[in-house]
Formats: sequence, structure tokens, C-alpha cells
Amino acid sequence: MALNGKVAVVTGAAKGIGKAITEILLQNGAKVAFLDMNETAGKSLKEALDKQYGQQRTLFFNCNIASEEQIKAALQKTVETFGGIDILCNNAGILDEGDWEKTVSINLVAVIRVAYLALEHMNKLNGGQGGVIVNTASTAGLGSLLLPCPVYTASKHGVVGFTRAMAATSTAAGYGIRFNALCPAAVQTDLLTNIRNCLGQFSHLAGTMPGLADKRVLKTSEVAEGLLELVTDETKNGEALMVRCTGKTYMTFPVVTDHNTIIQNQAP
Repeated sequence: MALNGKVAVVTGAAKGIGKAITEILLQNGAKVAFLDMNETAGKSLKEALDKQYGQQRTLFFNCNIASEEQIKAALQKTVETFGGIDILCNNAGILDEGDWEKTVSINLVAVIRVAYLALEHMNKLNGGQGGVIVNTASTAGLGSLLLPCPVYTASKHGVVGFTRAMAATSTAAGYGIRFNALCPAAVQTDLLTNIRNCLGQFSHLAGTMPGLADKRVLKTSEVAEGLLELVTDETKNGEALMVRCTGKTYMTFPVVTDHNTIIQNQAP
């Protein structure tokens, strides 16, 4: 997919990975509607992007992705302004083991909610033009167990599973939408910086967290490059792309051919 003139929606976009995703999409010619609960950071980013790309290339919505009404309004306004939606980057996420229900709500439930609402505009069966949805998961969703973060780990496994299932569903139903999961290792963001305060009952295990003791963590720009690959390469559907300091790797999954047979080490 060539990005020039395409319309992207990015959640959790005012800072960190989402900000880097927004920037790389703009650099490659897309128009971007970016959503975030942090209104101050969002307005600041919008001002900076306007100076670089012009006011007509971006929209900012102060939006809580836990609110169906706010998401619907942001998506509808994006369609009215830019003419449609070609790309959804479902990026917003948190880590809060002390409030595990909120972690599941934001990391998994909201990902599903935003994807389903975006489908109403993107689905070819509804008159949309198709496109691609990339859900930000984590290497924690692929078996890299974070000892102090069982709920975060579970939520990211859910994102990977939902993504792969929706990829197969979209293909079978003819939605015309590819689904992929972006799975970074530890990234230099506010989440990593403040992680010791987010471990709840497992804070005594903070020393086991990758990224806290590692000399090298990912830059947000490196994660954004992985996102760009998943968006532009039209052969990628149902993929989970691991982005680590050693490079990018596509995960292979066992294929269940029936209830009793599993073929190991084949891509979905």
C-alpha cells in the first residue's frame, strides 16, 4: 500500500510509540487523525505537525478509547474531513497491575471496540475501501513472560489472538482489510520509565523486568518502522511482527488443522 493520500487513525498518539507512528505515516504522505486522552500533549503535537506538514494533514481528537461515543464521533469526523479511513493503528495501551480490570479494558476491550467501529467505515461490504488495521501488542503477547505483569501479559496475548482471528475472518468474509499485530520489546517511553509504580502486588519482582536492567531498549522510531512495514507490505495479513533490539522477526505459529492435529512452525 502506497501511503500518499491515504487516511490513517492512530490511538494513543500524543506521545511515545503513537507519536512516532503518527510522524512516520505523515512522512510517507498519509493524512492522520490522532487520538489521545492527554489533551495538552495532543494539542502541542498538533501545533508542531501543522508547522511541518500544514494544518490540512492532521486532526487531533481528545478522546477516551473506553468511550464508544467518543470513538464513534472521532471516526465519523475523520471520514467527513478526509473522505474515509484506510489505516487504523490501534496503539493505545497501559500497564497497571494494581488496576488489572482497567488494564484489560484499555489493552484488549478497547482494541476490539475501536477495530469494530472502524470496520463500519473500512469494510468493503459496507461500501468502504478496505485497508489495514495494525494492533499494537508486545513481545509479552508472544511468550516473553513478564513476571510482575501477568494481566498485561494476558491482555497482549489477547490482542495477538484477536488480530490473527480477525485476519482470517476478514479474508473469508471479503472485508478487504488486513490485520496485523506489532509486538515490540521494551521501548523507551513513559510506560517504561514509570513501570516500577505500576506493578501493584508484584512490585518486589521489578528487578526481573527487561528494560530496567538492559543497556539497550528500543527507540520509538524503530517500532514505527515495523508499523510502516506491516502497513505498506500488502502480503502481510495475520502476522505478528516482533521488533527487538536485534532486529525484526515474524512470529511463526502452530497450525491447527482439526481438533487433534497441530502442524508446528508454520505461519498462519
